[in-house]
Formats: sequence, C-alpha cells, structure tokens
Amino acid sequence: MTDPVDLLIKNAWLVATMDDQRREIAGGWVAISNGYVEALGASTETAPLAQRSIDASGCLVTPGLINTHHHMFQNLTRAYRPMTAAPLFGWLQSLYPLWTSSIDEEAVYLAAWVGLAELAMSGCTTTTDHHYLHPARAGDLLAAEIQAAIDLSVRFHPTYGSMSLSVKDGGLPPDDAVREEDDILAESKRQVERWHDPGFGSMIQVALAPCSPFTVTPDLMRRTAELAEQLDVRLHTHLAENIEDDEFSMAQFGQRPVELFEEVGWLSDRSWGAHVVRPNGDEIARLGAAGVGVAHCPSSNMILSSGIAPVVEMRNAGCPVGLGCDGSSSADSASLWQEARLAMLQGKLISGADQMDARTALEIATRGGAACLGRVGEIGELSVGAVGDVTVWKLDGPQFAGVVDDPIEGWLRCGPVGAWDVFVHGQAIVENGFLVNSDLDEILTRHGQAALRFQPRR
Repeated sequence: MTDPVDLLIKNAWLVATMDDQRREIAGGWVAISNGYVEALGASTETAPLAQRSIDASGCLVTPGLINTHHHMFQNLTRAYRPMTAAPLFGWLQSLYPLWTSSIDEEAVYLAAWVGLAELAMSGCTTTTDHHYLHPARAGDLLAAEIQAAIDLSVRFHPTYGSMSLSVKDGGLPPDDAVREEDDILAESKRQVERWHDPGFGSMIQVALAPCSPFTVTPDLMRRTAELAEQLDVRLHTHLAENIEDDEFSMAQFGQRPVELFEEVGWLSDRSWGAHVVRPNGDEIARLGAAGVGVAHCPSSNMILSSGIAPVVEMRNAGCPVGLGCDGSSSADSASLWQEARLAMLQGKLISGADQMDARTALEIATRGGAACLGRVGEIGELSVGAVGDVTVWKLDGPQFAGVVDDPIEGWLRCGPVGAWDVFVHGQAIVENGFLVNSDLDEILTRHGQAALRFQPRR
C-alpha cells in the first residue's frame, strides 16, 4: 500500500501548471511530499491519500509567484511625501541621508520580515532582495534579512549589493553610504561562502549586485563579474532605468548603459537587470542573444516617471523576463498580483492588445522569474519533481461575479485579489488569506517604531 502524501490540493477549478507544455488541468489536484511535487492529475484520475487535504473548489491553483527585484529596507520610508513628485535621481538623493543615518540590523530585520510577509500574502513564494546599503557601522545587514526569511520560511535570493562611488567621486550617494571596493569584494565572497546553497530545492541562494552605474565604478562591476564566475553565483544590477541613467552614463563613461554593461563583462546569462526601460532595438537584440534576464517593475517605473519597459520585444528577443516589486519607497506596495496585472495592461498598451494577456503575465510572474534566478524546472512551475511552492487563489465575491469562462483571465483582469493559501516547500505560510506566523502584530508594532527613526529630524 502506498504511503499517503504529505499534502493534497484537490478539486481546483483549474490548475495552471506553467510546466513545459503549459498544461491547464480542470478539476485538478496537486500532491506534494517531502517538499516536492509528487504527482498531478485531473478530476478523472484518482488522487492519492494524503495526511492533509486542501479543498480548492472554485479556486485557481498556480505555482508560487517569484519576485526578481526589491529593496525591502525601503518600506521604512513608504509614501514619503516630500518625494512623491520626483524622478529617480532627485528621489534617491533626498532619501539616501535618511536611510544611511538610521539603518541597522534591527531595522533591516523588521523591514525584511514585513516585506516578506506582504509578498507571501500576494502569492509570492520566492523573492530576491537587492540590498545595496551597507554603512560600515550598521552591522551584518544581509544576515539580518536572511534571518527574517528563515523565520517566515520563504524561499530567498538575497543579493549582496554595494555602492562605492560617492558624491565626491561623481556619484549620487553621500560619502557615509559607500564602502571601499576591496572591502566590498571581500565581504561579497564571505557572504556567498556563508549562505549560498546551490543545491536543488535550496531555500537560500545569494547573488552579487553592485547597485548601478551611478553608484559604483566600472572596475567594481568588472571585478564582481569575475568573482561571480569564480563562485558560480548570479549577477544583478539596475540597468537602463530612465533618461537620467542614460545621460549619466554618456557623460561619465561615453557609453550607453547597455554598452557599459557589456564592456564590464555582464552581458551573459548569469546576469539579470532591474527595470531595463530604455534599451534601443540593437541593445534589445544583444541582451536577448546573451540571455540576460530582466526584472520588470511596472509600478515603480510609472511612479518615478521612468517609462514603460519594452517587455514583449525583450521576450521575443530571448530575454527571460520576470516581475519585480522594486523598492517599497517607490512602488510602495509589495503585491506581485498587482505587478502582474500592470505588466499585462502596459504590454497591451504599448505592444498591442493581442501581444499580452493574463497567461503571458502569469508566465512572467512564475517561469520568467525562475529563469532570471537560474532555477527553471525547479521553481515557477508545477511538475513532478519541482519544488512544492503553490498558491491557491479564491475567485469568489462580487469582483469575480460573471467569471465563468476563463479563471486565469478572471484572476488577473478582475480583483484585486490576495492569495488564499500559500505553500513553500509543501509547508503553509498563508492560510485562508492570513499569514500563518503569529508574530505579525508584534513585528508591525516594532516596525512602526523603527520607521519613526527614518523621518527627517526637525
């Protein structure tokens, strides 16, 4: 007699597997054991016995969503009023002093905990975080983030970010926000050796992430690429974000951002860039041919007036495209459902109504993110042997009344909607729309107290 599986999610309206064949299973079920998908089937196939069963009647079941770009510490300065009308450079220069003066391990732990909880409740099971602010006095901020992910049982891809080019050297950050480049590289190596787990199904993988062309030198970019090759980890940075980015790169280096990206050794499938709003046609072709990934951040791109990324063109050229919530001081929200919906709407707006639909947006939010993180076949899909990261979406109430034909289109075109149940490695982290972890109220209180420290001193 076969042993019962650990978890059975059954009776779904539809299971959108996002596997290689993009199978959609009406009345489907998903069986998980030891953290991995053991079997899937339709209502006409006998489901296995299970130690725990979830009735997903009326629900859409998808792989857990994947967030490929974030700055979680910024939720300590959300909706900061003086900067609600500033583009990127002015916005950053106003906030750098607030962040640098108050950041420490406790603040980063609380910000990461809240950010991860918010993401989980939006259906996210794997997230990266681009933490680039490491003042020498602040402590081990990457470890603080990772501890929050461990405490919440979220699959985490933190990046060791860096800034070395201060105002006195022609960059944007203040002097006390940057570090020496030899120290950055030594710390990058130490953090990878301490935390990075390259194994299939791992919960923590670390990437290296110099912040941007206007905060680090080309030499640091080049040396970081060499270190990533040596350590066999991925590379992440901001790329071609807005017109100011273009102008700075031309003025400082005589090159457009993508040209600089290539010159310093980043034009490879080891890399993924955030935003990539302003590549020209030739640059799109080069990025696609090299397999460079893109973290598409629609909310932040609009709030900071950066523009709309040419997502359809980049995907057609061969770029893996995932979704990113970006910083919680620009997007101000960590909802991957919202980013997926905006990606669909923006794609229709600039590329044509027939060029982007809900299925494409779901693919970007799952398989596309897995490709950016180098984990295709492992996360971002429901297939036998993939990790048991699953999100259940309840499609009921007035906002879904009339959705009878297509639950995937209904899921993204109607709403808003949060996740009903979320499982990471087969373990529940959201149940019936609520975070399983019981510390939420206490953490929110502590987070509120910490956020007060980040307000300007009057």
